[in-house]
Amino acid sequence: MPSVRVGLSGWQYRHWHGRFYPDGTRRADELAYAATRFSTLELNGTFYGLQRPASFLRWRDTVPEGFTFAVKGSRYVTHLKRLRDPRTALANFVASGLLALGDRLGPVLWQLPERAAFDPEVLATFLDALPRTTAEAGRLAADHDDRLRAEAWTEPGVDRPLRHALEPRHASFESPEALRMLRDHDVALVVSDGAGRWPLLDHPTAGLAYLRLHGPTSLYASRYDDARLDRWAGWVRRRADAGQDVVVYFDNDGHAHAPRDALRLVERLGDVVDPWPP
Repeated sequence: MPSVRVGLSGWQYRHWHGRFYPDGTRRADELAYAATRFSTLELNGTFYGLQRPASFLRWRDTVPEGFTFAVKGSRYVTHLKRLRDPRTALANFVASGLLALGDRLGPVLWQLPERAAFDPEVLATFLDALPRTTAEAGRLAADHDDRLRAEAWTEPGVDRPLRHALEPRHASFESPEALRMLRDHDVALVVSDGAGRWPLLDHPTAGLAYLRLHGPTSLYASRYDDARLDRWAGWVRRRADAGQDVVVYFDNDGHAHAPRDALRLVERLGDVVDPWPP
């Protein structure tokens, strides 16, 4: 039976206190509280810079069994190198501690810049370089460079599949060739709702369906009304009925809309969504 999880894109927001987090919640306790309401969260700090294994271990040990993190891939790979010559940068990203999450490791999200158009050769090289299991990821991590030195984590633990999702924001990724390449590599094309700022690319390309909701009318700041949530609940049900596992992350953090909207979507999905808390 397909898995359906709904969660948040990040959790460290002071303006959520009194709106989602109970008044008086310590910043250090935000993750533990969020993990009582949702079965998955996106780790966004990994996008901005290499983390340390100790941070991944702390995140892993804060959440209960059955919880998963989607980990956002390094912007050094996606925005600075633009997916070109990816191997060493991927090795550093994995070796920074990704595998320390163990069974809390969910899909890896690769978000591209808005102006990044589909380049068949570049995308093929990048997709070929992605590790498909944690054992492959451990071998890749061993090729890290001196940026990590003694803090590298290369131990894969129990070998598990490793899933990837690509979030392009350019209409050229809707081409048949781009979709075929993603399907051949079982990489999910992220359905990204961004207030009309970029195209909504809605095509199944993998066993995983990945939805990011950034805000319907104003990026990161607008609320999803009942009609919009009903439509997205229908989308989730259709993807699950087609046999795909589904993850949904709300990124409209302004005014604490994200946690509220996520809980409203969970209510609409009923017994389709994975039961939580454990």
